[in-house]
Amino acid sequence: TRRQFSRAAAAGLVVPALTARWSSGAPVGGVRLGVQTYSFRDIAKAGAANGVDVILAAMKTCGVDECELWSPQIQRPAPGPGYYEDIRRRFTAAGMSIYAYNYSFVAKFTDAEIDHGFTAAKALGAEVITASTTLAVARRLVPFVEKHRLPVAMHNHSNLTDPNEFATPQSFMTALEMSPWFRINLDIGHFTAADFDALPFLEGHHDRITNLHLKDRRKRQGDNVPWGTGDTPIREVLLWLKRTKSPVRAYVEYEYAGTRGTLAEVTACVDFARQVLTA
Repeated sequence: TRRQFSRAAAAGLVVPALTARWSSGAPVGGVRLGVQTYSFRDIAKAGAANGVDVILAAMKTCGVDECELWSPQIQRPAPGPGYYEDIRRRFTAAGMSIYAYNYSFVAKFTDAEIDHGFTAAKALGAEVITASTTLAVARRLVPFVEKHRLPVAMHNHSNLTDPNEFATPQSFMTALEMSPWFRINLDIGHFTAADFDALPFLEGHHDRITNLHLKDRRKRQGDNVPWGTGDTPIREVLLWLKRTKSPVRAYVEYEYAGTRGTLAEVTACVDFARQVLTA
């Protein structure tokens, strides 16, 4: 609500002067930087009526112009005709773009709910769906992804105890063998926490990776921590993207326990990446 937005501004979560600090629309060092809008989950809450407005304002404040849109922030029980197309128009009018739609398929989804994810992503203008899902559900997605001809990129976490989860290099390989339309949305922080090395994996499989989630975690299931204090090779990954002129996107996903407010923390992450790429 307007009252909640005002309270957030007073608390420093929303910057009143929404002026981008960087020129938008151009890669940094040849690398496309963006944000996973889950990063704004405490100011653009799931199901909130003003979610799109808050996301657009937050992106402008943080100096990014493309995103992976977290579906709970815009989902409605029964969206009317043109609902997703209108969101796309609002992003375009603001000079922003939705590269990926993060719609996580779960086992309880009906066929209609699965199909809805694809139609919504297309209406939003997304080039790919990213999904936190399982290998079992991925098998169920094969006819849908081939029908819609829209890539689905599997997102990893660090749960090594469940072989159905996406967490290991082999879990990604298993999915890629199911369909040529499957891709990888590599979270380099979770990959590190699971004790795998993101850089050689990126080097070896970049042709099937759509975008990275940038975060810093410690090894051996360690915590999310402020960038530069953990074990994740953020700097090395960014420099590899720059050196190779890779089309793989690099998206900030803010998950550590910051102390300065969401917008300040996301901005600090964006600045970190920009400084690496422009040094």
